[in-house]
Amino acid sequence: MKLHAILAMCLLTLPVAGIAQDSGWSFDPGALVAGSSDLLRRAPDAQIDGLFNAVHAASQDPREAQAICTLFQPDADRSLDGLNAAASQLGPASRQRFANALADTLVSAMQSPPQAYDAASAQHSLKAAGVTAALLHDGFVGGLTATGNDSSARDARCRSLRWLLDAMQSRPVSERAGMTRFLLDQGLTRLASTP
Repeated sequence: MKLHAILAMCLLTLPVAGIAQDSGWSFDPGALVAGSSDLLRRAPDAQIDGLFNAVHAASQDPREAQAICTLFQPDADRSLDGLNAAASQLGPASRQRFANALADTLVSAMQSPPQAYDAASAQHSLKAAGVTAALLHDGFVGGLTATGNDSSARDARCRSLRWLLDAMQSRPVSERAGMTRFLLDQGLTRLASTP
């Protein structure tokens, strides 16, 4: 099922705006047209963590890892279309897990005000997870900083991303959510290019 169809189904389940106001629930229609960065900042940590877990689970399968890794390439399209393209390359179980996590994230983002998010802190946490990955895996740093778009550079970045996701898995939910927001917003480029 395409992610756009899932989003449409989610919207159909939302209460009508007038009813929502009476119940204390609010819906911000501007969130629908906002960029993915705004949606990532509105979704609560638990839903962002669900998205992380779906990405991490898919990255464990070498065949599916390539599709997940495309989301974090320097020139990646992380819009709904880009997420849909990556999800379409996953196996049925991973695709369903990813679609459910994304739908949950989108619905919760549309129902929530912007969440507290400190990009500098998230980047610091990612760097700490990167140190863990570097200590555990030779070639992590080289893969993370691999340049070019040939298959060897993409494979090296993908391998390093998988190791980074493994290191992130052990962190608390709130910290993991911040790191996930940063990665989905910035990809690996900014993480690898800053001191």
